[in-house]
Amino acid sequence: MASPVTNRGMDSGVASTEPLSDRTWRGPFAHGPADPERVLVTIAMVSTLGALLFGFDTGVISGALVFMRDSLHLTPTTEGVVVSSLLLGAAAGAWLGGKLADTLGRRRTIRIAAVVFCLGALGSALAPSLALMLPARVILGLAVGCASVTVPVYISELAPAHRRGRLVTQNELMIVTGQLLAYVSNAVIDNVWGGQSTWRWMLGIAAFPAVLLWLGVLLLPDTPRWYAIQGRYTEAAHVLERTREQNEVAQEFEQIRATAERDRQEEKGGWADLLTPWIRRLFYIGLGIGICQQITGINTVMYYAPTILQKTGLGAGASLTATISVGVISVIMTFVGIALLGRVNRRPMLLAGQIGTTSSLLLIGLAFLLPESTTRSYLVLLFMLVFVASQQCAISTVTWLMLSEIFPMKIRGFGMGIATLVTWVVNFGVSLLFPIFNSAAGPTLTFLTLVAFGIATITFTVKVLPETKGLSLEALEDHFRERYA
Repeated sequence: MASPVTNRGMDSGVASTEPLSDRTWRGPFAHGPADPERVLVTIAMVSTLGALLFGFDTGVISGALVFMRDSLHLTPTTEGVVVSSLLLGAAAGAWLGGKLADTLGRRRTIRIAAVVFCLGALGSALAPSLALMLPARVILGLAVGCASVTVPVYISELAPAHRRGRLVTQNELMIVTGQLLAYVSNAVIDNVWGGQSTWRWMLGIAAFPAVLLWLGVLLLPDTPRWYAIQGRYTEAAHVLERTREQNEVAQEFEQIRATAERDRQEEKGGWADLLTPWIRRLFYIGLGIGICQQITGINTVMYYAPTILQKTGLGAGASLTATISVGVISVIMTFVGIALLGRVNRRPMLLAGQIGTTSSLLLIGLAFLLPESTTRSYLVLLFMLVFVASQQCAISTVTWLMLSEIFPMKIRGFGMGIATLVTWVVNFGVSLLFPIFNSAAGPTLTFLTLVAFGIATITFTVKVLPETKGLSLEALEDHFRERYA
């Protein structure tokens, strides 16, 4: 049954009674009686396969490094280069993904990322030398960066305001699930096959979920916000009909249409929008949020957990097995974070997480002052788990959600892309320098340096960060326009 919403032409401003039928979405939920909850859950589950790949491809290297050292003759410096080459690609992929998401649409951009995921995974697994491994890792990074931008924006723009927090943070849940699957598969492959070629199987199996992502996204629509900013109001209204209760469609459609028309009339886009003071302020806040997530060194734990544990005296096999606990805690605490988002504001939740990570980094650094023993190994593992729990429950959960919320509609992909680019550049720098600095200065000084960065993130949250909970994306845009003008 057609909605009472009308389709208004972008240029003429004349209302039309054209039937609201989508000519591009042919998925299983595009027609017939709609169950909004079922449609939204299906869309979120399929699209977050991109986040699963993001997590798997960033986590799997932790175990693969143990075997790649001999096969590719890695030093501490080249080890850092292998890990961080993916992050360099992710930085470029974040910028490119943001541009593509605004130009081609969120849905098409995710499909492109799926193809690149597959190529990068196969290239990394088959690389015969370090010289070929590095470009393959960069290609894989392009897909990771693209997915890290596009998937949260896609879900955020499809979700109603009261469900946005839970649905967007499903993206973070899939990231940590991917990392857990990577740790488990690393340990299983090592125990079942073993040998010097083990790392190739570890890296190559990521091609399979990439194919599933590409096929699944064929069935999904694009977002009503992207359709609206393109002037395709019929399709925007149709997607709202399938993902909202009927009494919500007309009001939200009018909010989206009004915001899209206003943004189109301002006619800037991209870097030119930074000349507008309130957008520039949001841009700086977005950069700060992304930097705060990475500068405390979460990915030093995710990428180098077995290496850190080996430094405490554990063997290679025991370190790989112990790393599974890091993945398990990540998944469990992300569930906790999703539950808390419905009850707690974003800002205090982020602050609590930053205090937790900074304190645990301090304890890790001090633990390395103890004599080498099994007790020291498990103390370091315990403090690593506290660090990961604080990060995944609060910091990572809130970071990707807020980045998908704060930017105005017309540059949401662009703004998210630049903020995520900076996030990946910081990740690249920390991951590249960690093994080098750790080898030269020792683990205690390395982790105390990360503590100093943690104190800086707490200061940023207290002094700068706004609150975004409980408002629609259009209401947030109006609020920021007025607040930062």
